[in-house]
Amino acid sequence: MENVKHKRAAVLGSPIAHSLSPVLHRAAYAELGLSGWTYDRIEVDEAGLPGFFEQVGPEWAGLSLTMPLKRAVIPLLDEVSDTAAAVDAVNTVVFTEDGRRLGDNTDIPGIVAALREHGIEQVGSAAVLGAGATASSALAALARICTGEVVAYVRSAARAAEMRQWGRRLDVEVRTADWADAAEALHASLVIATTPAGTTDALAAAVPERPATLFDVLYDPWPTDLAARWSMAGGAVVSGLDLLVHQAVLQVEQMTGRTPAPLDAMRRAGEKALADR
Repeated sequence: MENVKHKRAAVLGSPIAHSLSPVLHRAAYAELGLSGWTYDRIEVDEAGLPGFFEQVGPEWAGLSLTMPLKRAVIPLLDEVSDTAAAVDAVNTVVFTEDGRRLGDNTDIPGIVAALREHGIEQVGSAAVLGAGATASSALAALARICTGEVVAYVRSAARAAEMRQWGRRLDVEVRTADWADAAEALHASLVIATTPAGTTDALAAAVPERPATLFDVLYDPWPTDLAARWSMAGGAVVSGLDLLVHQAVLQVEQMTGRTPAPLDAMRRAGEKALADR
């Protein structure tokens, strides 16, 4: 794609005001010299999504999608990647020159890439804290790098059943355990925390003397109590910003056709934006 082209992209969701995506994507455009490109955040809920798509013109390059739109968008697309179909969740839409709408999920390879950046290519077992949409993406990522059992710590029998179902679908060996025993998760070689802010604070006191690796998908506020205690004990910590940047890198590459996307510039922009909040 030529620099002179004026293209639009945006992140959609509800609520959306907190999203760091514009900061990351605009930093990438600046680094790539795409001066005619814009990236906005637009408040759109499930009811408004079909109407938004009806107004999309040829100036649009792509969309990032956050909750609650990752599943709602699927019927509006012409094609969905195997990665996105595996978890029934699309976080990336690319509009092609011939008007097709292609859906993908960059969260899953983003998790894998963030772990790889911290030296983790493969693990023998892992623990997942939580059972929401991010947990299913974590399982899909673990399907690529985990050779053994994954234990998911959840709050209800219904959530446990969901995680086991995701495990069967993704070909991951998943065992479920009660949230009351979540402190046991902290002894795993890789712990992926997918829960909302504050949920894991009570676990901080249970961090073992020699923790391995924690991947906490939160980035604001940061660090979480668990991540701070984990670092103090000498464990490796992968943050939600790591995930956000790596999945955004893949989005930029798909939407602009430019590779590689400027990872370092995007990370610096994200770190500055968080520091300024």
